[in-house]
Parts: sequence; C-alpha cells; structure tokens
Amino acid sequence: MAHRLIWMYALLTLISVNLSSQSSNENRGFTGDETENGVSVTSTAVAVLNSKLTQIFFPVVYIIVFSVGLPTNAMAIWVFLFRTKKKHPSSIFMVNLALADLLFVIWIPLKIAYHFNGNNWIFGEALCKVLVAFFYGNMYCSTAFIACISVQRYWAIVHPLSQQKRNNKLATGVALCVWLVVWVITVPLYLYDQTVKVTNMDIVTCHDVTRPSQSRYPSIYFLIMGVVGFIVPCIVCIVAYVQMLRSLKSSMTDADIVQKRRKAVILIVTVLVMFLLCFTPSNIMVMVHYSLLSMGLRDSGYGFYVTTLCLASLNSCVDPFLYYFVSDEFREHVRNTFRCRSERTAQRMRVSFSALKYSKKSSTYTSDSGNTQSSSY
Repeated sequence: MAHRLIWMYALLTLISVNLSSQSSNENRGFTGDETENGVSVTSTAVAVLNSKLTQIFFPVVYIIVFSVGLPTNAMAIWVFLFRTKKKHPSSIFMVNLALADLLFVIWIPLKIAYHFNGNNWIFGEALCKVLVAFFYGNMYCSTAFIACISVQRYWAIVHPLSQQKRNNKLATGVALCVWLVVWVITVPLYLYDQTVKVTNMDIVTCHDVTRPSQSRYPSIYFLIMGVVGFIVPCIVCIVAYVQMLRSLKSSMTDADIVQKRRKAVILIVTVLVMFLLCFTPSNIMVMVHYSLLSMGLRDSGYGFYVTTLCLASLNSCVDPFLYYFVSDEFREHVRNTFRCRSERTAQRMRVSFSALKYSKKSSTYTSDSGNTQSSSY
C-alpha cells in the first residue's frame, strides 16, 4: 500500500509541475484582484480550478478516503471501546486518533460534491468553515496523537518497569488537553471568509482562494500552526524513536527484545511513511505558500500546494493500519469481529488453546514403582 501511495504522490507532483510550467511567464497565485463582488484570479489559478486534477482526481481521492476511512475508523472505535476489556495508554491515544479521523471523514461528501461541481461551493459559508476547521483539526490532532503514541511506546520499551506507561488517567488527561488545544487553535479559521466569489469564473470557492485584504491574517496563523502543529510533533517522534532504537540496540542480548524490536521498527516505518506522504508535503507547502503571501508575492506552485492538501487527507486511511501493526490485541479483536465471535467465545478459545499447548508440552507420567518421569514424545 505504501508503494502505491508513493507512486500516486509522484504522479501528482508531475501533474502539478506541468500545470505550473504552462504559465511560466505569468504571475501566479491563489489570490487576485479584489472587487466588491469578489476576486478575479490569475490565469494559472483558473487553469488549476478548471483542470481534471481538481475536478476529477481530487474527488476520486476523497471517495477512496471516505470509502476506506469511514468503516475502518468506525471499526477501530468499536474495537477499542467495546471489545478491548483492558484499557492502556496506547489504546486511549489510538481511539482518540480514530475519533479525529472519523470526525473528518463524515464531512468528506461535501468536499467530493464541491470538486465534482467544478470547484463551486453551494453549501454556504458556515459549512465551508466547518469543513476547513475539521480538515486542519484532523491534521493537527493526528500529529499530536501520533506523537503521544510514540512517547508511550518509548516508555514501554526504554523504561519497561515505569508506572507511567500504565497510567490511564494521565493518558486520558493528555488526550483531553489535545482536544482542547486543537479546538482553540481552529477557532481562528471561523473568523475570516473561507468562501470567495471568483468573478472571472462565476464560481464560489471554499478555502481555495483568499481575499487579498484578508491574506495577512491566515498567513500569520498558518505559519504558527506549521511550527506548533507539525514541526514540534515531528521532532518529538524522531527523538522518541532514536532513543528507542538506541535502547533496543544495547539490549540485543535479551531474547525478549527481538519481538519488541520488530514491532518498534514497524511502528517507526509506518509513522515515517505517514509523515512523508501525508503531513510533510502539505505542511511545508502551507508554510511556503503563506510565507510568500505575507511578503506580497504570488505562489508559483499553486497546483502542487492544493495537491498536497488533498494528499494530507490520506492519513485518515493509513491510521487504522497503524493500530493493526502496533497492537496484537487489536489484530485479534478485528479477526474475532470479522468472524462474528463474541468476547466470551474468543476468551474460551484462547484458554482452550493455551491448555492444549501446555498439555502437549508437559504430557508426562510417573511410574508406580519409582519417582522417575517419562516423556510421551
């Protein structure tokens, strides 16, 4: 799956570069000349908004995100809440991550209709602001909870005897703080216009065009959020995994570390792929885009910018696979759910299987004439 996403990302990059190169001698950007009726955008913005990239490929990507993200994240929440009897900090962070993804995915049909309708928003300013807030809220919730999962895994492997790794109250408190902080930092998205009338195209865009008179406000906001919402969690993940790998390397003499090392490597690769394909391009382009905007320059990579924002939504599909690879318990519950097994039935099967394995390994008998034991193997 990761390889397919990489090829998809490379294809979109080439398409975006091609769109940008078609107007190399013109001013480019997502703003334009503002009037009382709206904004008249540049020819490059017109080409992108009328292209098959935004009107066909983007909605197809969002359909995939909705089709995969809705059932997988709903199942993840079901498993964590109703099938997992023994809660631990990692599962608490994962269920919150799944909830953040689900809250974003349920709004995606509006995004699909918007792009299929020629990038013309017909649902009003309020719903556009909600959609944008949930989009960025999901992005920053994801980076924050992935950082929390990374730190929790660090404590579980580097400090296996520490009580912090089993402190559910602390994990719950951290999760609530993440939700509160993300809610607060998305409030500014409601304070300026997200829908803009494009006068030379006769459409109303949602978050695709910014009024020049309001450009300074989002420029400062997204530059700050790029640092707080992406760079800081990314550094936390890198530091946690570097320390984790150092600890595993120094403990290779312990046989139990082999299995833990394998899980740690899978987790590291999964998280890095998620950041590489979903968060890194979009956040870098957001910071570059609004940096140019704050300096009064027009962004020459508009097609690439909107493409990376679309790709950022793929994290809602990748996150459930993170749970599957990291947690043995989650994998077992998912299999039992697909096989329609109740928790009681699954527990009886585990007990029976363990008893069978033990009986085969220790099937010995004692003779009547002495204390010697003989194996049946």
